Amino acid sequence: MDLRLTDEQQMAQKTAAEFAKSEVLPRAADIDREHRFPAELVHRMAELGFMGIAIPEQYGGSGLDTVSYVLVLEEIARACASTAVIMSVNNSLVCDPLLKFGTEEQKQKWLAPLASGQLLGCFALSEPDAGSDAAAQKTVARQDGDGWVINGVKNWITNGPNANVCILQCMADPPGKHIGHKAITTFILPMDLPGVRTGPADKKLGIRGSQSSQIFLDDVRVGKDLLLGGVGTGFKVAMSTLDGGRIGIASQALGIARASFEDAGRYALDRKTFGQPIANHQAIQWKLADMATELDAARLLTLRAASLKDRGVRFSKEAAMAKLFASECANRAAKECVQIFGGNGYVEDYPAERHYRDAKITEIYEGTSEIMRIVIASALLKE
Repeated sequence: MDLRLTDEQQMAQKTAAEFAKSEVLPRAADIDREHRFPAELVHRMAELGFMGIAIPEQYGGSGLDTVSYVLVLEEIARACASTAVIMSVNNSLVCDPLLKFGTEEQKQKWLAPLASGQLLGCFALSEPDAGSDAAAQKTVARQDGDGWVINGVKNWITNGPNANVCILQCMADPPGKHIGHKAITTFILPMDLPGVRTGPADKKLGIRGSQSSQIFLDDVRVGKDLLLGGVGTGFKVAMSTLDGGRIGIASQALGIARASFEDAGRYALDRKTFGQPIANHQAIQWKLADMATELDAARLLTLRAASLKDRGVRFSKEAAMAKLFASECANRAAKECVQIFGGNGYVEDYPAERHYRDAKITEIYEGTSEIMRIVIASALLKE
């Protein structure tokens, strides 16, 4: 694997780093404290081409690669995890499946405005009683003439309160024809259709500026032009989408881990005990050494998965490894960051407690750590 970045990748990273430092980081604490959707930052990311990084220019994107996406997302997440996941969902869970499975007409009508940031997307799979078990979902699409009528409830939908378009997973009816995961079917759902409504924004432990909510679907009528892929192909759409999404979450976790490491390192140089900076104490040095080592390992795993995706080869196992390790790395780094900050790490005046709260979700959404281990083990046993 060639670890050298191309000029294009370096430019994307530099642009993101400058934007994150000058515009995102100064707002991060307020966004978190106010549980505020950062509309102005989403608008700026659209201007910079960050809302559809790996989408071809003909469909409104930047025409870059997945490695560039990883580099950009880490920089944004290092400044504000909430802002990063808004961008990640639009790229990985919305634009990517439209590019892979959409018709030319769907790409022109929906992908182009989403990739350019004119519209914002969300992805709806989870339900109150269905998360990791996708075939347990109860949202049903019943064929009615040339179209479909959809009823159900979706849960924990990132960008839900702010999205214009949803990539919706549901079960095709009648169930006698399509059973279990073979019934899962995907639709492109405009959020302004009659019968679509969102619940109040979830009150969350972390990533508070990334608003999520329930989506209620009451006799929502959609035309056949909104079917993404074929009837019963939704499981394939969802799994392919989540493979790419896990690279995005690994990148977000990288950013949180890096913020924890860098903030802890600076604090350790400034804070003094027993007449010297705490960075001089071996106990602190070992914490920083472990954080730095795991951060580098997580980054290499993530870049490997991204490069495989760019090469067009299967990357499910590698994406799961990256997501698993990077998310657990982020949680360990955030925990040690709070410990290094001591009492100051427990109050909102310092960023340590925000990193600690933001890190946890990376072990849960787009596949829990337990599911990642199942995916990895399953792939290993087939080799």
